[in-house]
Amino acid sequence: MQRTLTPRAWMPLLIAAVALSACTGATHRAPASPPASALPPVSHPADNPSTPLKLALGQQLFADPRLSGSGKMACQSCHYRDLGWTDAKPLSMKDDGKLNTRHTPSLYNVGYQSHWYWDGRATTLEGQVLAAWRAQIGADPAKVAALLDTVPGYRSQFQAVWGSGPTPDNVVKTLAAFFRSLVSTNAPWDRYEAGDTRAVSPAAVEGHRLFTGKAGCVACHAPPTFSTPAFFNIGLESGKANPDPGRFNVTKNEADRGAFKVPGLRSVALSAPYFHDGSVATLKEAVRYMASAGKADPAKTPLMTDKGLSDTEVDQIVAFLQSLTSTETWTQPTLP
Repeated sequence: MQRTLTPRAWMPLLIAAVALSACTGATHRAPASPPASALPPVSHPADNPSTPLKLALGQQLFADPRLSGSGKMACQSCHYRDLGWTDAKPLSMKDDGKLNTRHTPSLYNVGYQSHWYWDGRATTLEGQVLAAWRAQIGADPAKVAALLDTVPGYRSQFQAVWGSGPTPDNVVKTLAAFFRSLVSTNAPWDRYEAGDTRAVSPAAVEGHRLFTGKAGCVACHAPPTFSTPAFFNIGLESGKANPDPGRFNVTKNEADRGAFKVPGLRSVALSAPYFHDGSVATLKEAVRYMASAGKADPAKTPLMTDKGLSDTEVDQIVAFLQSLTSTETWTQPTLP
């Protein structure tokens, strides 16, 4: 079983998931007001606390193509709110025209993660932002910071937030703070858990029972983020001419060959196609793949076994996953 963190690190989440499953029986519960959040507060580094002014500035930077090498590609070019902060493409194009080798991951709930990228090579969100700024949108951070400093609207905002003009470091920190604000919560399932029995369909309730029981999905996708900080080989690289080594590239541990990070499932219904290679077009196909043991691969995690699900049961799990979709709004910022 390929993973980087020990079971001790994520077993509490699994225990919580099992306890949660006991709360989803047929007992009627009176509707209640939606919770402020179904997720705990996001932790922020001591040197990069969140403030309203910083988040507003980060939202602008996220949408501004002037951050790229060509001046034509923004961070947002691969991350759209209505697509679950992905881009609906199996593989995305970089600023230099070259194609990525892995599917664009969602930005939802990145503030709860401990490793970033599909192979977990970034160990801080700020580090991931800097790497993507350079590699994905082709920027020279020093040149971009100097360019931003010529824009009066940016210069005044950076002074208000940081007490200085734009620098590579404070641009990265501003973007990271904004990304930590992209939380998928208060979904229909959260309202159901808070007591509103009308918030989800009977199919979704049954899907949750399967998710935490027969299908065993909760072993890797534990609430509240419906993920675990682990890496698994699920067989997707089997049979490829040039298989992606995945986590092995980071650890050089053969046990991690072909292993990739477990994605969170909140708002997953928005972010097709699926998996690290974007090879599966629909959520139903993704559930079917995971529940039917996937491709044959001797290195595949033993968690991947045929769960014997019927088409109806697969549809019920999909209904549950759809109930994890949040409904917060996104307003396109006006750029200075």
